[in-house]
Amino acid sequence: MAAGLKGIDVSNWQNGINLSVVPYDFVIAKATEGTSYVSPDCARQIEQVRSMGKLFGVYHYINGSGAAAEMQHFVDSIKNWIGKGILALDWEQGGNKAWGNLNYLRQCVKKVIELTGVTPIIYASAAVFPWDLAKELNCGAWVAQYANNNTTGYQDTPWNEGAYACAIRQYSSHGRLNGYGGNLDLNKAYMDREAWMKYAAPAGSAPETPSTPQQPDNSIANMDISDLVVLVLEDKYGSGDARKKAIGSRYNEVQEYINHIAYSNAKTLADEVWAGKYGNGDKRKRLLGARYDEVMKVVNGGGSGTIYTVKSGDTLSAIAKKYNTTANAIAKKNGISNPNLIYPGQRLTI
Repeated sequence: MAAGLKGIDVSNWQNGINLSVVPYDFVIAKATEGTSYVSPDCARQIEQVRSMGKLFGVYHYINGSGAAAEMQHFVDSIKNWIGKGILALDWEQGGNKAWGNLNYLRQCVKKVIELTGVTPIIYASAAVFPWDLAKELNCGAWVAQYANNNTTGYQDTPWNEGAYACAIRQYSSHGRLNGYGGNLDLNKAYMDREAWMKYAAPAGSAPETPSTPQQPDNSIANMDISDLVVLVLEDKYGSGDARKKAIGSRYNEVQEYINHIAYSNAKTLADEVWAGKYGNGDKRKRLLGARYDEVMKVVNGGGSGTIYTVKSGDTLSAIAKKYNTTANAIAKKNGISNPNLIYPGQRLTI
């Protein structure tokens, strides 16, 4: 097989990822889902990739809420990138009311072509890939198939390579690359830059001229704080004076972050998990370390008490009455200094 291009796909699960330091030839970012969701970090992710002069794509996660409406939402959200990056449709079972109805997927593909003049590629698992539909509509195939869930870097020859022809192969969801502390989806594209742009910009389109790639800034000063903390916790910079010298001006910032995790109560850390501060999966586990199980019990409602999410109009006394306790008891358990000050979305341990 040809060497191909190496890349990653991201979504808001990787919110804040610094794509100027992670190595890749291309990035495909989740843009939209259904008829209303827009990934909050998509625009930043894509524009950072473009600033590096790298190849990119954007994808829509189909949820079955109406083919025409979903595709209109997708196209409206990515109109500045049409003809410049690959367009992709994510066809999966999870959260997809149209799952099993390939005519729905057909309608989605045709609607994108109608609205943009670009034929999207289709993403799906190898086990259920709609090969006949992709051939019928001349769609490139982006196929997901993993050998296992072991952590890995980029692979030149992914497992089962050559068993079928595809445009892009996603071969791991447990990729580890320099510059990011969590898992990443790793992909191999069986094409060069010119072929990529043919998917992105059919005949008659005018793709942008790539900018001169900038030299990635791999410095500690430019690293996301959570990624830097993961590396510090794994002793990548030693300890004591050696660590202090290695991370320089960010030493106090890192130590405050580590101490916060070590000494905050589990409820505080659980609220921060819900807010997305510690990422997901393996990255969260590595950041929280010995506190992980304790915090996740609270996150999952399995701690010492019921978890109640504050709604608009709630008062602490009304919540206390509902659970046969007192406002002061709830305030004490949750570290609330002013019982009159609670806010919608706040999670309280009762």
